[in-house]
Amino acid sequence: MMKRFLFVLLAPSLCLLLAVDIPAQDAAPKADSVVPVWPDAPPAWNAPVEPEQDTTEADGREVAGKRVIRLGNVSKPELHVYSPKGKSTDTAVLICPGGGYSILAWDLEGTEIAHWLQGLGVTAIVVKYRVPTRSEEANWLPPVQDIQRSISLVRSGAIEGVTCKRIGVLGFSAGGNASARTALATRRHYEPIDKHDQASPKPDFAVLVYPAWLTQKEAPTELIEELVVDENSPPMFFAHAADDRITCLSSVTLFRHLEQNGVPSSLHIFAGGGHGFGARRADQPTDSWPELCATWMKSQGWLN
Repeated sequence: MMKRFLFVLLAPSLCLLLAVDIPAQDAAPKADSVVPVWPDAPPAWNAPVEPEQDTTEADGREVAGKRVIRLGNVSKPELHVYSPKGKSTDTAVLICPGGGYSILAWDLEGTEIAHWLQGLGVTAIVVKYRVPTRSEEANWLPPVQDIQRSISLVRSGAIEGVTCKRIGVLGFSAGGNASARTALATRRHYEPIDKHDQASPKPDFAVLVYPAWLTQKEAPTELIEELVVDENSPPMFFAHAADDRITCLSSVTLFRHLEQNGVPSSLHIFAGGGHGFGARRADQPTDSWPELCATWMKSQGWLN
């Protein structure tokens, strides 16, 4: 959506009235295409009976003075594809919004991140993974299945118009938990269903922004047992605030294991910023993480 503004230019002998179209700040970028993750029903799970909808209340939480779309009851996983602006870098990033495995922070940690990556020449793909999964024995399993399947779809060339040499995952909070589990998975968490699943479900790199629940409750400096790091683990970038209610030790501990195994990674713990800041500027130290991430990606050769 565009907003039209009128500007009057005054000079001693000149008066001009100019009409200028400026993109509305609250206009969400539209996806170039939307692709289903599964050809039929996804792997068995306890699907919600309520329809998919934005569950945000009128007085819901705001970030940087703007509301957050809280997308709930997602039973049909989709990939929302945003083509790069300008020359493509041959890099695709799958974006996994957070939301505690209950909802998806759809704009804050999804479409707004896609818009930023587009400007870097990256094919940005927002993963609308299944939620809520709180009734599952393993609440992370359906989201990880959706992400693994998504990587295989992209890598196999199943998405029309999307070709890439590198595939990364970028996850926030619970989406960061699912992204870390995907990046470090030792197996596919579902039975292959077609030729696309012959392609690897493992990403080439991961960006984890305030990832949640990666350390043991009883020993917060030790990784959960499901996360196994070795010299073949993908490089990772971490952004976390020290005052986050979700301990920054999730990022610190995983980074420490990557460093011990010689995996090139980048860790940024900011003095303030709390939790759930996305990429919105709020005059906090965490405002700088997108620029730092872009610099890291460029140093690795993924933005060339």
